[in-house]
Amino acid sequence: MQRTFLFAARRSAPAIRFFSSTATRAAINKIYPSAQEAIKDMESDTTVLVGGFGFSGVPNTLINAVRDRSDLKNFTVVSNNAGMPGVGLGQWLDTKQVGKMIASYIGDNKTFEQMYGAFHQILEDKYCMADANQSHAVQTGELPVQYNTDGTIAKMAPPKETREFNGKAYVMEEAIFGDYAFVKVAKADRLGNCTFRKAQNNFNEAMGKNAKLTIVEADEIVDEIAPEEIHLQGIYVKRVIKSTEDKKIERLVHYKDPEEQKRAILEGSSEASQKRERIIKRAAQELKDGMYVNLGIGMPLAAPAFLPKGVEIILESENGILGMGGYPRPGEEDPDLINAGKETVTLIKGASTFGSHESFGMIRSGRIDVAMLGAMQVNTYGDLANFMLPGKVKGIGGAMDLVANPSQTKVVITMEHTDKKGNPKILKQCTFPLTGQKCVSTIITDLAVFDVSPIDGLTLKEHAKGVTVDEIKAKTEAPFKVADDLKEMQI
Repeated sequence: MQRTFLFAARRSAPAIRFFSSTATRAAINKIYPSAQEAIKDMESDTTVLVGGFGFSGVPNTLINAVRDRSDLKNFTVVSNNAGMPGVGLGQWLDTKQVGKMIASYIGDNKTFEQMYGAFHQILEDKYCMADANQSHAVQTGELPVQYNTDGTIAKMAPPKETREFNGKAYVMEEAIFGDYAFVKVAKADRLGNCTFRKAQNNFNEAMGKNAKLTIVEADEIVDEIAPEEIHLQGIYVKRVIKSTEDKKIERLVHYKDPEEQKRAILEGSSEASQKRERIIKRAAQELKDGMYVNLGIGMPLAAPAFLPKGVEIILESENGILGMGGYPRPGEEDPDLINAGKETVTLIKGASTFGSHESFGMIRSGRIDVAMLGAMQVNTYGDLANFMLPGKVKGIGGAMDLVANPSQTKVVITMEHTDKKGNPKILKQCTFPLTGQKCVSTIITDLAVFDVSPIDGLTLKEHAKGVTVDEIKAKTEAPFKVADDLKEMQI
């Protein structure tokens, strides 16, 4: 009887429903009719995280809606940079809605740079678990973050705590949380699930996951997104709007045939062109078949044009590309596909795109074989200064992370041997704030190539044609040894 009763109870039990199917229950719908409605209850004196890199993935519809609300002000804004004058977040500087800017890079925003230089703006560089041996000014609190109107320093960045993990010292930095996040995506559905396209992710995914209230603006609102295509899950998203702003391209660069590209790279005055040519051609020899490579803007980015036929390297870009290709042909340019220099690019077969947080994970873990950067100064044991000099600061950007693992990532510096005044750039000690300490492996200049050891210092291994060791010594402040097999640069 007991068994029969239990069986009968199971058979007669009503079916369990986890979701109501009645018409009276409202379906989840996070879609708002406009940006104005989505920010209707937004408050001043709050922290706003904003995605985007260059003009790619910038939530301009939401940014413009805030710009038009004069009652909203005194935001702490967290973004890669502050846009451009009159564009993107640059508008919030014009309308004086920014009280504090947290960024890693000033970029080409002259207004932002002037405001910092005129002591009317706060700039803070923030990093997550950055290597203590690579931080220096950030670690020790030597960077001013606020000035008085008379030019005196009102506030210095606080020194950072350091701890050791697995035998390596790290600078500890508090995580950044937002009250609001503005995020740009390609597609979103009513549940708030989102998909990015190409290099549109950049900082958007990270921002979207770290705010109390994330508002997404989508190029397209769709009924459904396949589960495996969801990059930002709806649980992080509170509101969705349709983007109404056209996409812009900051630096439109088109494909040139190899010889035309080389001529464009080397154009300029005869002497400057020869120096540039020598450095770039020699730098290209550091790139070997099968390497994963990160190239800084300027001369490093030009090096692949001089690779021998058949040499295949995989280019990684900090804004979230692995497998970056060359410049697009006219008509093929894509505002969602740019490199770290904000230039239009393409993707090679087998390429992948992702968020900047993933990109820097690759970099910090030493997955990059070669990082090639420009520099203002390098010292005897490979200390690097390349982000700030008196009266001018661009921000460290990604360089600090790129040089954080010199034992796993070879750091190659390309630069002219002296500055515009003829002063040496290879010094006993760097006088500008450091990007990294004991991180440089190779220095390539228009006069010479040096190997760099964090213990033994500099060794001259190559000299340019017609350049003597004595001339190199006269233009190099740092002492150096001369290799037994010293040879002439072969370019």
